[in-house]
Amino acid sequence: MQYRKFSVRVPGAGTASSLTLYGQDLEEPIRKGRLSPALLVCPGGAYAYTSPREAEPVALVFLARGFNVYVLRYHCAPEARWPVPQLEAAEAIRMIRSQADETMTDPTRVFICGFSAGGHLAASVGILWKRAGWAAALKASDEEIRPTGMVLCYPVVTAGEKAHRGSIENLLGPEREDVSPLSVSLEKQVGTDCVPAFIWHTRTDPSVPVENSLYLAAALAENGVPFEMHVFPRGGHGLSLANALTDAGDGGMIAADCAVWPQMAADWMLGEKWRL
Repeated sequence: MQYRKFSVRVPGAGTASSLTLYGQDLEEPIRKGRLSPALLVCPGGAYAYTSPREAEPVALVFLARGFNVYVLRYHCAPEARWPVPQLEAAEAIRMIRSQADETMTDPTRVFICGFSAGGHLAASVGILWKRAGWAAALKASDEEIRPTGMVLCYPVVTAGEKAHRGSIENLLGPEREDVSPLSVSLEKQVGTDCVPAFIWHTRTDPSVPVENSLYLAAALAENGVPFEMHVFPRGGHGLSLANALTDAGDGGMIAADCAVWPQMAADWMLGEKWRL
């Protein structure tokens, strides 16, 4: 495994954020010239912090499935508000593509994955990559910051009735008059240029209601965007891998039914179901 750390600097952020690569071994007898897909992981944390439970453990699982995995520790409230985290994720995607030759990454398969508020971040880039003007702010092209597809794990989506208020308030900040909550209510922003999606949620999520994913799926269907969605019957919020590896210590984050999601997501990406 190759392990490296990079700095991500974007307009509006006072300091750089951290981008960590967990990469495939570059030994030629092992790789045999094969290019690896890349996965950018955005941990959750209500835009207040980035959860370690949704960072390295997730990276190692997808590393074992053949991905070059990058974990982004993006800036959160109160230091950063919309759209600083979004710019950081977009810049990370550009950086991953710029390193493609060095890391033996397939630049046509650069996916983004997010959990909870990190799911909102990942979906923001997957939905708004072309229309938000972020590429120009980063002195990049639209295609350089476009993810190939997005993997959304119990994502925050809406700013409406079923919103996770803490995430939306942390993202926008108090008394924000230059940004309407409607602009970060992502089910309202989906267009035909949205990237394909793999989505999973639990019906009983007590923090981010399952309607967040259902609203997004309906918008994707309306716009003809390919997606795969799984709603598991039981499970709390913040499950991460949903097994003992990412449990908080009391068994509350173990949900055997949900623990199949990494293999499902890998199959979706590697099997190129997103092309359908």
